[in-house]
Amino acid sequence: TTRAVPPGERAEYARRLSAFPQVAQVVGPDGGYRYGERATTATAGTAGAGVRPAGPVEGPVRLSVVPLVDPQSHAAQRLVHDIRALPDPAGAEALVGGPSAVLVDAKATVGDRIPLALALISVTTFVLLLGFTRSLLLPLKAIALNALSLAAVLGAMVWVFQSGHLHQLLGFTPGPLSTTMPVLLFCIVFGLSVDYEVFVLARIKEAHDAGEDNARSIVTGMARTGGIVTTAGALLAFTLLSFGTSRVSLLQFFGIGAGLGVLLDATLVRGVLVPALMRLAGGLNWWAPRPIRPKEPLPASRPPPAPVRRCPAARPAPRTPARARH
Repeated sequence: TTRAVPPGERAEYARRLSAFPQVAQVVGPDGGYRYGERATTATAGTAGAGVRPAGPVEGPVRLSVVPLVDPQSHAAQRLVHDIRALPDPAGAEALVGGPSAVLVDAKATVGDRIPLALALISVTTFVLLLGFTRSLLLPLKAIALNALSLAAVLGAMVWVFQSGHLHQLLGFTPGPLSTTMPVLLFCIVFGLSVDYEVFVLARIKEAHDAGEDNARSIVTGMARTGGIVTTAGALLAFTLLSFGTSRVSLLQFFGIGAGLGVLLDATLVRGVLVPALMRLAGGLNWWAPRPIRPKEPLPASRPPPAPVRRCPAARPAPRTPARARH
């Protein structure tokens, strides 16, 4: 608490804390409490651990809540919310700390800004691709495919690092995912996905602007970029996957997640899904509202025909009279 609280109110608050089903005991300056009842008295050992002896206490007081569940589990996080929802002692403010509270606060800090960040990234990507392609469908298709590949990568990371598959091969201890690494993984994979998307669409659009139809422009664009995108993605993916040999779980998570995302995007998404969806969409790929529709080139103006000048008829040379031969 932030100020001194009378012993009776401290004891009542500790007793209510110990009544939660996820709590093993609560130790404070007025003793220990279990299951909503007083269990023990404060000892010198508990005082040495940061708990002050019973009696009038000036300043903040620490109550140690010992949970029955894993501090990183959902039950421990619910316990933090339940404790914070409990009415504070009269004239004081309860501040909840510890590993579970740190996890709850970190998730709240990241989660509260995620909708805004996703909205900004999606709108910015859509506007830039709209101005580049002059198409309404292609930017939406790019964002949808990027979200699909990211969902697959995050699902694979949960399967590997949280569920514990491959933990013997990689040498890590399964546990909850970090709250910050998925955000970093999202930024890296999404940025690389948009980069490959622009690279492929640029060649397809060049072929379409040159007069080829939709199907032919897709074939031309993929033929020009398929090998480059696949080779560059494979090199980058295997470089990132090498982080999986590390003994630091955060580096393993980042390397395997980013490498898998790049490999999936450069092969399955750009090599199969992008041309297939564009082929199915047909002419809708290049449809756009009139204000942003590319202007059609004006027909070349022909100069007026030059007047034909006729040369004056040549006059025959005067004939000289032939001389008579003698």
